[in-house]
Amino acid sequence: MCRRSRLPMSARFHVSRPLLFLSRHHALNSLSLGIPFSHYSNSASDSSHYLSQFLPLATSDFKPLNTITPRERRTLVVGLSAIIKNDQGFVLKRFSLRFCPFFLVKIMKLLDTRHAAFAFFKLAFGDGCGSEETVRLSCVAAHVLAAQRLQLLAQDVVSWLVARVGAGRTKELVEFMWRNHAVYESDFSVLNTLMRGFLNVGMSLEALEILHRMRDVGVRPALSSITILLRLLLRVGDYGSVWKLFKDMLCKGPRPSNITFNVMICGFCRRQNVVIAESLLHLMPKFMCSPDVITFNILINDCCVRGRTSVAIVWLHLMVRSGCEPSVVTFTTIMHALCREGNVVEARKLFDGILDMGIAPNAAIYNTLMDGYFKAREVGQASLLYEEMNTNGVSPDCVTFNILVGGHYKYGRKEDWNRLLKDSIGLGLFPDCSLCDVSVSWLCWAGRLDEAMKLLQELLEKGLTLSVVAFNSVIGAYSRAGLEDKAFEAYRIMVKCGFTPSSSTCNSLLMGLCTKGWLQEARILLYRMLEKGFPINKVAYTVLLDGYFKMNDLDGAQFLWREMKERGIYPDAVAFAALIDGLSKAGNVEEAYEVLLEMSAIGFVPNNFAYNSLISGLCNCGRMTEALKLEKEMRQKGLLPDTFTFNIIIDGFCRRGQMKFAIDTFLDMQRIGLLPDIFTFNILIGGYSKAFDMVGAGEIVNKMYSCGLDPDITTYNTRMHGYCRMRKMNQAVIILDQLISAGIVPNTVTYNTMMSGICSDILDRAMILTAKLLKMGFIPNVITTNMLLSHFCKQGMPEKALLWGQKLREISFGFDEISYRILDQAYHLMQDDVELVRGTYEKGLFMDFLMYITFDYFSRNRPQKIQNENSVKLIESQFVAL
Repeated sequence: MCRRSRLPMSARFHVSRPLLFLSRHHALNSLSLGIPFSHYSNSASDSSHYLSQFLPLATSDFKPLNTITPRERRTLVVGLSAIIKNDQGFVLKRFSLRFCPFFLVKIMKLLDTRHAAFAFFKLAFGDGCGSEETVRLSCVAAHVLAAQRLQLLAQDVVSWLVARVGAGRTKELVEFMWRNHAVYESDFSVLNTLMRGFLNVGMSLEALEILHRMRDVGVRPALSSITILLRLLLRVGDYGSVWKLFKDMLCKGPRPSNITFNVMICGFCRRQNVVIAESLLHLMPKFMCSPDVITFNILINDCCVRGRTSVAIVWLHLMVRSGCEPSVVTFTTIMHALCREGNVVEARKLFDGILDMGIAPNAAIYNTLMDGYFKAREVGQASLLYEEMNTNGVSPDCVTFNILVGGHYKYGRKEDWNRLLKDSIGLGLFPDCSLCDVSVSWLCWAGRLDEAMKLLQELLEKGLTLSVVAFNSVIGAYSRAGLEDKAFEAYRIMVKCGFTPSSSTCNSLLMGLCTKGWLQEARILLYRMLEKGFPINKVAYTVLLDGYFKMNDLDGAQFLWREMKERGIYPDAVAFAALIDGLSKAGNVEEAYEVLLEMSAIGFVPNNFAYNSLISGLCNCGRMTEALKLEKEMRQKGLLPDTFTFNIIIDGFCRRGQMKFAIDTFLDMQRIGLLPDIFTFNILIGGYSKAFDMVGAGEIVNKMYSCGLDPDITTYNTRMHGYCRMRKMNQAVIILDQLISAGIVPNTVTYNTMMSGICSDILDRAMILTAKLLKMGFIPNVITTNMLLSHFCKQGMPEKALLWGQKLREISFGFDEISYRILDQAYHLMQDDVELVRGTYEKGLFMDFLMYITFDYFSRNRPQKIQNENSVKLIESQFVAL
């Protein structure tokens, strides 16, 4: 037994002074995004080693964040400060000299809150697996906590011990606690603590052994413990143990409750055994239990997840007839399913029905419908709903912010997105509880990713309220930017700080890999997540499906589509639209149309995006009659063609050189009240340019000005390309000068267009124009290379094309399919002994010069390879927390 003695005054001062320093953290009262984050105090991270003086096992390399989160550390510091302020510092001093379980329990009780007490225990135990003596003393501490009616803390301690010592030492741990328990607590108390300890770390077999021991000694287990065990067994698919345990409950007690049945119903639904789940619902009255709102919500959610929304609505009616009142969660689940099917009209009707029933919608239900409107490309309706949300006094949260900003970013106008981003923080629309999340998200959407990550870490250091949404914002932003390493780093910090990944987390990580074209790694990640029981939904498969189509891997996409259904993850309207879009772009329009029919047959509502994708596929194949027929069908289904639809059809006519039909469609578009956008005009300008009608192209530019639109970089590039094709380089240079005068920065397309014209121009003027392009900071790409190699062949110099091709291979240049075709053509020109019309010697030197500056750029900027590590191993190393 540890003896208590009073400390001299100097000892108390030794303890209190650093804690007083620690307690002086600056609260983040308001977030100002217009100032740098470097001014924030870093005292929390610098002073963390002060905690080591209270711990008997602390070493010189003590790192508290290896065992506790920043928030736990902050809570602990505040609690320790209170202990010292109340003249209880002698307890801390005594414990720091020796790991005494009784002083440890005393400190844990003085810390008031369970979270602070458990954090102190984790610090005291250290970040290793613990010596045998430390484990033994910790078990004594668990006994003492249970004896003082602090069972939850005792369970926390045992859970931590079990996790640290590992499965190999659990029997030793159990025997020690059982052998000495009579001095402190009852048989039930110690066995229940052990059982909950194993359950908390997911050790179902060990928990079952404890249950058997409880039966052997005549102790009835707690209903809550058995319920948790049932959930764990269902998660791993051990049905034999589930039914054996359920039968054991019926025979020996405790009798199952509503919660028990709900856990079993939920578990069987997740394992796709819906028939058993429904049978359990009908069995509930036999055991004096009645299906409640949670029971019905579980079954309704399962129907919605599996694409059986009509059945979910049947369950809703049955729920009402049974006298069970639906909750907001019930309606949100069904509305989400309707929106995922593209049926936002029915979703809105259900939303209005909620209002008529007197149920007050919350932010989640508004977010669901708003997201549905955006995904259906109904940006105006989404904006109106947001205004309605504010009018009704429902406070938006960070999810609302991400839906709004993301929706306008993807489907709306750029100016609306900029205005929303500018006004969202300044107008004070978000409550204080969401302000930290929104601030991080704001920086992400503004493109200030590193600042967002820095702010996130600052907020964690200060212990301020954050949610998983803030981490998802950062992970998603890094993934969209192709910075998958930083996305995984944010994920590691998220798990280390105790946040549980959501489905959005998983989807964002997958998106980052797919953006880089790392489909094999993305697939490995998906399977790892499924194995670990992560919340994988149909969005994850849709992200991967889109990645396969972008890499032109049609077989991989179709295999994934079949696998998705086999796993019981049924596609929604977004997934169907992604499949239709991918098949259409690959030229498989017949198969894409069959998918559209399948989508309609199961009750999903194809949106404009699905029809536009299929119309675009038909136009790309030159099947304009069928495209117009599908556009008519679209109208008959109640979908009005939008600007995208008309742009696709106009582009189809322009590709075929049918400018009269293109202009007629343009006029029809205006006749029905749709305003042409910059893309419409650029398509028409491109059509006239291809037809060598630069006068017609100029007239379209004038119409553009009259509609209040200014030419963009594409407009100028298209006109330059038209003049270059007609060998009117003087006019092309005039357009280039106009572009620069308008304050538009030339891009690679500009350079490649002018370079192509230069190669066909007279030498003197070509050299002057080359000097002008180099002065602008010319940046070549693979298209530049292809254009120059092609001109070598056209100028009768195939040997030079092959020579430069070899030089580019030596620096591992990334040729595309067109590059190989050109080099193959050059090889055949050399082998077939074709009579070539060669350009002048001077022209050859000039072409060599252009090729050299291109080669030199690629040589100086070639990507660095990762040595001794393939991409699969690289990604596998990121899964330490999965």
